[in-house]
Amino acid sequence: MVEISQGQVVAGMLDAAENASPVDAVEAVTRELGAALGARTVSFLIADLSGRALVRLAHVPFHDAGGARHDGEEVATVLPFDGGPAEQTLRTQSVRVIGGPDGWTVLAPVTERGEVIGLLEMVLPEEPAAQVLQEIVRTAHALAFVVIANRRHTDLFEWGQRTTSFTLSAEIQRRLLPASFTCEASAFTVSGWLEPAASVGGDTFDYSLGRDVLHFSVTDAMGHGVASSLTATLGVGSLRNTRRRGAGLLEQADAANTTVAEHAGARGDYVTAVLGRLNLRTGVCALLNAGHIPPFLVRSGDTSLLRLPDNFPLGMFTEAQYREGEITLQPGDRLVVVTDGMRERNAASFDLEAMLRSLGDLHPREAVRALADAVLEVAGPTLADDATLLILDWYGGHPRSRRTSAGADSQRASAALPD
Repeated sequence: MVEISQGQVVAGMLDAAENASPVDAVEAVTRELGAALGARTVSFLIADLSGRALVRLAHVPFHDAGGARHDGEEVATVLPFDGGPAEQTLRTQSVRVIGGPDGWTVLAPVTERGEVIGLLEMVLPEEPAAQVLQEIVRTAHALAFVVIANRRHTDLFEWGQRTTSFTLSAEIQRRLLPASFTCEASAFTVSGWLEPAASVGGDTFDYSLGRDVLHFSVTDAMGHGVASSLTATLGVGSLRNTRRRGAGLLEQADAANTTVAEHAGARGDYVTAVLGRLNLRTGVCALLNAGHIPPFLVRSGDTSLLRLPDNFPLGMFTEAQYREGEITLQPGDRLVVVTDGMRERNAASFDLEAMLRSLGDLHPREAVRALADAVLEVAGPTLADDATLLILDWYGGHPRSRRTSAGADSQRASAALPD
């Protein structure tokens, strides 16, 4: 086995990434890694936007795609999750080593702050020593930053992640979502998910972390298609604008109400929303419900709806006055915000409260996908309305340091799937 020093591989990776074109950066990095470790093969598999597969990207001139998607010489092969080693690696956020006739396969999660970027897969001629395995894990973490940095300059990664083509309304809607669906911090983990309807229904979720506060929102614009996406754009744009000016929830709601009413009210369009502002030092969470489904609180195994002051949806009445409520979160609490697509008539048999209780041990990243899968099972394969949810787990202890390994807190990770 090739001897490597700490930092040697990462330094070579960063040089290779910066010297290559953004579309070639990941391939350049994996070549550098393979050479440093004497690997037979090295591959990066990016997480599919469906959350239910990995995608192997390749640049293969004159290659017969053989069922894979392709764009000129770019090839994307979708590998659905099947409960096997790849899915288990991402679920548990732990490296796996598998022996075989062709060598030793190492699978390492490529993760940043709990957000799954993809998977690093390599085949080594010998079983890796502990020091080599540790360096592979560090390198996989560094690879996450290479992907994040380079995807800003190219559509290649986004194209590879799309199992199906996006409509215009879906394209607009995606731009309204946060760049990362998951964020782990010392005191909390937050994760969101949007399961789109056949005709996009204008749902969004958002969050932003300040020094001592977490802002979050879930919104649902009236209608479907491009019109609802444009209404959603007004609502989310206004909320972000006022939030970034340091405004509280009431001012955010007032401004968004005026904006939507002025620019979409003539069509009778409006936006329902739950806005939240969590004080990370105290656990006090201010919540404003604008005509939306109330949030759920999962505490000590019990699920309850939070009773908040009633407010009109944003944009329904320009003269509307808004009120907020609050709750003090306790360590171990889980706050869940959903849109009405999670409770639509086709999902009448879906017991959301019981499902929330049963998912208590799952990391929010897996819990949101499990909930979306459950709704699809009873109301799919295509939904009549977007199903969107945001899960916030509260641990307390801000601003203590996190205990992480390669981009994730292993103590918060989901357990492995049963064999």
